[in-house]
Amino acid sequence: MKPFQNYNELAQKLYEGCIISDPWIDGKERFSLDPVILSSSRYNSFCDAAERVGALYDEFSQIIWNHPNFLDDYFTLTPYQKLMWLSSNGDWHGIARLDLFVLEDGSIQICEMNSDTPSGEAEAVLFNKLFEDYYPSLRNPNKGFDEKFCSMILGLFQSAVCELNKPSIGIVYPTEMPEDLSMITLYEKWFSGISSEITLGSPYNLRLLKNHELALFDTKIDILFRHYKTDWWGERLNVWTDEEDLPDTDPLDYQLRIILDAALTGNVTVINPFGSVLTQNKLSLAFFWENMELFSAESVKTIKEFIPETYRLITRLGKNNDKNDWVLKSDYGCEGDEVILGPLTKDEIWLESLEKAIPEHWILQKYFDAKKNKEGATPNYGVYLMAGKASGIFTRLSQGGTDYHAITAATFIDN
Repeated sequence: MKPFQNYNELAQKLYEGCIISDPWIDGKERFSLDPVILSSSRYNSFCDAAERVGALYDEFSQIIWNHPNFLDDYFTLTPYQKLMWLSSNGDWHGIARLDLFVLEDGSIQICEMNSDTPSGEAEAVLFNKLFEDYYPSLRNPNKGFDEKFCSMILGLFQSAVCELNKPSIGIVYPTEMPEDLSMITLYEKWFSGISSEITLGSPYNLRLLKNHELALFDTKIDILFRHYKTDWWGERLNVWTDEEDLPDTDPLDYQLRIILDAALTGNVTVINPFGSVLTQNKLSLAFFWENMELFSAESVKTIKEFIPETYRLITRLGKNNDKNDWVLKSDYGCEGDEVILGPLTKDEIWLESLEKAIPEHWILQKYFDAKKNKEGATPNYGVYLMAGKASGIFTRLSQGGTDYHAITAATFIDN
């Protein structure tokens, strides 16, 4: 017997939890009544792949740190993006989510990583918990997610400031956007056990205190947990030649400078570090393929095994970029935005996209056919990394195209 007989019953259980309040989006169901069940060996292969790609990105960060000319010559970072990177000491990671797909032959492809402000934690943890009691013989891979997450937060704080006291935590997020409120609410709940005080606000609520200390509203904070994309802290750029001017292109100059002032004087720990401005940039995927000679043998193996062939659009100008072979992605697009899947796009739209994309800000990534489940949906397995270790999974099922409105499924492991 299914745990929930219909979707309304499932939605009611979500409402009762008082955190996830949007079981429908645009009138469409967000969640699956049936869980995804993975074999232990398959899940272990996901974890291994995610950790290896995390290690690849760590090596990538050290390469760029030691060769800063790439910031201009390859990534064409803006002045404020470079400020974020150069103030980071090459640190980029706290929590990340890697998007994995399984091909028909069983191999794994990782099309990208969200190392900036990864989302889905509330759905991954709370939705699994709804199903847990109904599947006692299965393992919940997201059990203990909160303990691992808080341990990572405290570990980064203590390694930076050498203090063991409970820190004051400020959660900074786009307060005008409701999409991630469930995640912010869950973070606040989780942090209550490790923090002396928790304050929520936007970047505009930050201010600098005496002695280079940072405050959110009037509360001094020791940790700034950043759920506000690096792309929004710096200059905002158009990526299409015919795009209307963006309404707000200026960087958050004052807010960014006071954070960096406090961070560089040892008064605040930023998680995720601002170094993710580089690892979040999808040109990194092209960098792997175009500069393999800079990487270790182990990293080259990881690139060839897990990363789809990827190149900067600027290097492919004038070549035969058949739409059936490629996916076009912008450097900082997210949640399916600014992603054009060639095989699913009309010929004229594909050609116009190539013509109007500003080449420096786009990549072409080899298209692959992911294996579908028995209902015809494509699973996207989002494996979370915390401090480099695989620590949970967020599965979405898409009926085609990008998966921003995909259905979320609880995920369990058959031991």
